[in-house]
Formats: sequence, C-alpha cells, structure tokens
Amino acid sequence: MKNIICFILPLAFFISCNSNSKPKIGLRKTNGDAYYGGVFRMNEIDNFRNLYPLHITGIISHHIASQIYEGLVKLNQADLSVRAALAESWTKNDDATQWTFHIRKGATFHDDECFEEGKGREVKATDFKYCFEKLCTASPMNELFNTTFKDRVSGANEFYESTQKNKPLPEGVSGVKVMDDYTIQINLVHPFAGFLNILSTTGGWVYPHEALEKYSEGMSEHCVGTGPFKSKHIKKGETIELERNPVYWAIDDDRNQLPYLDGVEVTFIKDKYKALQEFKNGKLDMVFRLPNDMVPKILTEFENAGANPSFYLQIVPAMSIYYLGFNCQSSIFSKKEVRLAFNYAIDRKKIVDFTMEGDGIPAFYGIVPPGFKNYDSKTLNGYSFDSVKAQKFLADAGYPNGKAFPKIILLVDKDGGTRNIQVATEIQSMLKKNLNVDIDINIKSFTESLELIESGQADFFRTGWNADYPDPENFLSLLYSKNIPANSSDKSYLNSERYKNESFDKFYTQAMQEVDEKTRMNLYHQADQTALDDGAIMPVFYDENYRLIQIKVKNFPANAMEYRDLSTVYFQPIHENKKAKEN
Repeated sequence: MKNIICFILPLAFFISCNSNSKPKIGLRKTNGDAYYGGVFRMNEIDNFRNLYPLHITGIISHHIASQIYEGLVKLNQADLSVRAALAESWTKNDDATQWTFHIRKGATFHDDECFEEGKGREVKATDFKYCFEKLCTASPMNELFNTTFKDRVSGANEFYESTQKNKPLPEGVSGVKVMDDYTIQINLVHPFAGFLNILSTTGGWVYPHEALEKYSEGMSEHCVGTGPFKSKHIKKGETIELERNPVYWAIDDDRNQLPYLDGVEVTFIKDKYKALQEFKNGKLDMVFRLPNDMVPKILTEFENAGANPSFYLQIVPAMSIYYLGFNCQSSIFSKKEVRLAFNYAIDRKKIVDFTMEGDGIPAFYGIVPPGFKNYDSKTLNGYSFDSVKAQKFLADAGYPNGKAFPKIILLVDKDGGTRNIQVATEIQSMLKKNLNVDIDINIKSFTESLELIESGQADFFRTGWNADYPDPENFLSLLYSKNIPANSSDKSYLNSERYKNESFDKFYTQAMQEVDEKTRMNLYHQADQTALDDGAIMPVFYDENYRLIQIKVKNFPANAMEYRDLSTVYFQPIHENKKAKEN
C-alpha cells in the first residue's frame, strides 16, 4: 500500500471561508501537548441504517457506533494493527486454536436507565459470553454470524442451529468459556491466525444484557456501550450528538484520561457540495469523499500552495472496491458467459480517467483491492477492455449481437453527489455500444437499495465493500457459498450475489485453516482468480479516500479502511498552530 499522503492547503482555495473555523472557547491544556475540549463535527451523506452492533453492515453506521462501542481488541487508527481495548492482554496456544483474554478491571458501561439507579456497571467476562452467544443466535437482528464465529469457534454452528429451532443449547456456545470474572477463553475449530481481526469488528463489541432486554429492536438507535463517547441525542436522518464518557478507562502516555474531546456531532447533509461549503464555513471539522469535479481543483490549489496552511488534505488508497453485482441465481445472470461478456464490455480506465476524473484505480483485477501485505492482486489474470471477446461471450450465451437479450434494470443508490449515477450512465452506454443490450437505471436511497439487494429482488446492482478488518478474507467471504441462506426467500446479507462455485469454496476453506501466512495468501489468490474466471462480479474501480480536516484537528491519521477512533483526537488552539509553523 502506498503511504498516506497528507497535504496542507492554502487559505486561497477557501477564500470564502469565514472565521468560524476557530476552536470553541474553553480548550484546556493537558499534562502533555494535547488539549481537552471542543465538539468534533462531521457529516455523513446518507442515513445510518442501524446502530445495534450485530446489525451494522454499512460504513456510516460503523463511523458512528465505533465511538460508542468497543470489544476485547480494536484497531490502531494509524496502521490498522490490532491493539488492546477491554482486554488488557491475551495469549494463544501454538496452533492459534485457543485464545485467552484478560479483561481490564474497572471498565464500565455507560450510565443508562436500563441499570439500577441508572448507573453503568462494570464489564465482566460473562458480558462477553452473553454477546458472543447473541452473535451465534439466528435472529433478524443478527447479520454478522457468517463473517465472524461461523465455522471458526467451537460450538458456534451447533448453537446457531439450535436457535433456529427455538431450542438453544443450555450450555451456550461450547467454545466460549468464562474462566473467572475477568478471563474468557475462546476455542476454535481450526487454526486461524487472523482471529483477532474478527474480534475487532462490530460482532466482537460488548453491550449489557439489561439494554437488549429493555430496548430490544430499539437498540438500533438507543446505544449503551463502554466507548469513549456515549449517546446524548440520536435522531435518524437529522443529527447525532455524542458526549464525552467521563469514566472512560483509557489514559494517554502523559496520564491524561481519554477522550480529549467534549463530544461528537454528526449531521446528514445529502449533497456533497453543501457539505463542502459547510466545511469551508467552518461548521464541519472534516469532509470525507469530495465531489469528483472538485478534486482536480483542490489538488491544483495544493500545487500552488503558499506558506499559510488552513486545511489538511489526506489521501490514501482504500481497502475498498466499487463494483456491480449480479444475482447469479437469476435467469439471465446464472449464465457465466453473460457475466463475462459484461466484464469485458466496459472500459474501466476510461471510467476512472474521465467519469471519475482520476479519483480511483481501475479494477482490472479481482474482488480484493491492492495494498494487502503479501497479497499481489496485480498478478491475477483480470479484465481488460475487449469488445470482440465480450461479443463472443454474449453470442456463446445465446444472444448474438444482443439479439433477444431482455431489457434489465441496474439498481443504483444515491451517494450525496453524482458519482454513482455518472458511473452507471457510462456503463449503460458502454453495454449498449459494445453488446447492443439495453439497460434501464433505477435510482434508490442507500437503505432502499440495500434492502432490495439483500432480499434478492435486484438482478443487477451497484454495490461495494469497505474492509471490516485488514485481511483479504473479508472481501472473499462475499462470494463464499455458505454465506447464502438455505431458504432462497431469506435475506442474503453477505453473499448478496448468491454466487456458488465449488472450486472457490475449496480454496477459501483451505485458506481459513492455514496458519502459514504465505500459503494462506496463495490460497486466497487462487480463490480470487477462480471468481474472476467465472465472472462472479463486475469490478469497476478501487477507491482512494480523500478527506479534508480543519488545521486545528490533531492526531487524526487517515487509513485504508477509513477506520475512525476519535478517542485520541484533539483540537489545538490557533495560536499554537501558528507557533508550531514558526518553529
């Protein structure tokens, strides 16, 4: 992966900015270089779907809930390595099949009415046992079993099956054992060196049984966690206010209690241009994913930058793929030749260079984005633009020159700008020109689109995936056939393409049980190539993350997952910024 690039923009680009960008009065010096105080303001271009940990499948929900909840471990915001959270230490046996976690004493849940006298109680090992068993329970509120404990944790599959019959096993998940109040042990079916990555996801977060028993589905908006911030006001589609957790367990190297910020505020401005204007007016501290047509202007202004920085521009290649999905069980896309015809009929470089104005990397390769350690996606035999090959595949499918090919609908979600619609329109044109097939475009909100995709009501759709954890397996799991529900009418949360291939499954399963890193990556590579040869999806481009942050914002590094941990972010007074530049 390329190094993160941090640019400092001159005041010139934001000449219309007013003076509201100054930190709020009341910043307080810590024992070190940081400051306490201030509310961090960020915007999301679409509504969050659900904030209950086991129901989080979208990046917007994750951006919000990750400030409220946490698990045994978490990721380092700078390099995405695994670090301690509610587990202060852990050990594993030689073959990585037994993991023992020692929970830190004194960490408490947020104060909430679900507790006696509204006072949050201490987190114990039994809380993790409870949450892990909910993770292994068949429920409309649980979308994460397939990507976490399934086929990995001893007894997880058996417990899940028992809950499907409404007869949960009395001993719970046999592989999860409470050793004492502050020690929990997890036993795996097979060796899995990447298990800590799994525990860092939302499926590994802890919440109190009192909250789930009191609020049930209301936990989609009523959050009770242990994280650096707690819920103050959450109104879906309008605004979210989080306030500092005054008894958060973490301290910095100078013995200051975290977090530094007084709170976090999230708005939901759907238009990227309006959000950018709010940033320019000092009403937002960060904007993520800029309007495509603004990127060249911002980069040009950087090249002409003077010595008076006002904002940071952060650019990092993302562990993220933008692709079109096929319902591989539909009458038209069940044919491999049709899927391959579509893949060879589009010019990915043209889409990135002109439609995206250079914002992205053409996805010539597989579903796994470039940038993973020991995984070279560029050695895969991917897709180049080849209209002749595309036409041959379509003819082999029984539709020479598009004859008798049914008109199909491409489902596209709004993204707060014009990107998705522009890309869809260009692909619509390319498929017509190179295959003589007609595509209609249907535009829905992200939430509506996701509902149609997961329920199998869309045959051709715009989708994408941002890494939950930094491992190729997280992307390849999207095509694993065991992640398709047995009942075709049930929602397919993960493998929404409903793709099945025995060879893919074989390589994927072998990789899951392999401890040697090089061998494991080679098996993932073979699975990725199998999916490419089968036309499983239609990769379009790999993202690059662009975000602007105010110059007062400190200790907020960008990363390839856009993983955000605001517990260590702080504001620096303007006069301190000036002093730092002078030095």
